Amino acid sequence: MQRRDFIKSSLAGSAGLMTFSADSFLAEGDFPAERITDGSNPHWFGYYDKLQIDPTGRYALGMQAPFEGRTPGPDDQLEIGLIDLQNNNKWRKLGMSNAWGWQQGCMLQWLPNSAEEVIWNDRIDGAFRSRVLNVKTGKERILPKAIYALAPNGQFAVGTEFNRIQNLRPGYGYVGIPDPYEKVKAPKDIGIYRMDLKSGKHQMLLSLSDMAAIPHLGESVDTYWHWFNHLLISPDSKRMLFLNRWRHKVQEQDGVPTTEFITRMVTMDTDTGKDRYVIDPSGNTSHIIWDGPERILAWTKPIGKEWGFWLMEDKTQNSEHIGAEAMTVNGHNTYIPHTDNEWVLNDTYPDANRMQTLYLYNISTQRRVILGKFLSPPQYKGEYRCDLHPRANPQGKQVFFDSTHEKLGRQIYKVDIGKVVRG
Repeated sequence: MQRRDFIKSSLAGSAGLMTFSADSFLAEGDFPAERITDGSNPHWFGYYDKLQIDPTGRYALGMQAPFEGRTPGPDDQLEIGLIDLQNNNKWRKLGMSNAWGWQQGCMLQWLPNSAEEVIWNDRIDGAFRSRVLNVKTGKERILPKAIYALAPNGQFAVGTEFNRIQNLRPGYGYVGIPDPYEKVKAPKDIGIYRMDLKSGKHQMLLSLSDMAAIPHLGESVDTYWHWFNHLLISPDSKRMLFLNRWRHKVQEQDGVPTTEFITRMVTMDTDTGKDRYVIDPSGNTSHIIWDGPERILAWTKPIGKEWGFWLMEDKTQNSEHIGAEAMTVNGHNTYIPHTDNEWVLNDTYPDANRMQTLYLYNISTQRRVILGKFLSPPQYKGEYRCDLHPRANPQGKQVFFDSTHEKLGRQIYKVDIGKVVRG
């Protein structure tokens, strides 16, 4: 396979591999972080696997909220903005949204391969839909369903029901429209859908009922409360992955489910929803990113193995432990563009001192480069936490992230990495 032979030998057992050393760390001060939002209100972008920067590298997308520290209500609006990185980070309002949460915002992002159109979710006429806006002409069109992930070919999106997510995983879905199936454990009428980004035509690919009918490690799970999360389409747009999650029972405290959930990662064909494969049946899958069309890098604990970032081969149980000595805790992992997927961009959750680490890791050399450590004040926790969620620009020379370290509320920052990945 390209870049390196997958599973030719495990990293842990190969005698000739370089060992990780603290000497490969670069000082935090070598990478000054520049705030690109004005600090007047909370600003952020949200999730790590979306296109925040346009293809030219000039414009960044952002969101502005009038408050922090509570769940958005049905009437709380989010402002969508465009930041001109070459004109003093000037903010230009693009629109508003009534469908958003603190972790993933409103799924705001650029349409793949477009320097003009952006998309985000909104609540329109009593339904969750998506808006596509041409930032140059101002022309807007409404699509009938909300989007979760876009195909890299720019032709279609996949989605799931955000009121179902909010019902079972508050903070990742949207308020304003109750889950009509809140008393149904695995509904047959909702699930994962595919929608054409031009016509808006959509069809179901997989229902929650069909997924719940698939046993987990030989045991039935169709009597538990199911939902879908973290949909992501492969680089060739032919397959997608998603997390099927369920709770053994729903116990609520102040209206919020408190029971732990189980997770399995599944891949399937994006045209028909067929050719399904449970690539990680461990119950532990967390953050994920595609590594080419056939592999997935995920934080998990595969059955019989240790916690870590594992490079998994689709439709098999082959896996390779990546960064065993350098990427030892969960984070939001992506690849830096134009590095042949050698450089991983990652972060950490707050440590004992409430510091979040932003770093790069080179798979071939096992070099880890710390870009900075950023304070997360104690009030940023649970649903209201502000993860760094780092994103690279299309040129692979800058990293953008959300942070609260200046105590200005969440704001958007950038740091230059060209001297590392191009060095």
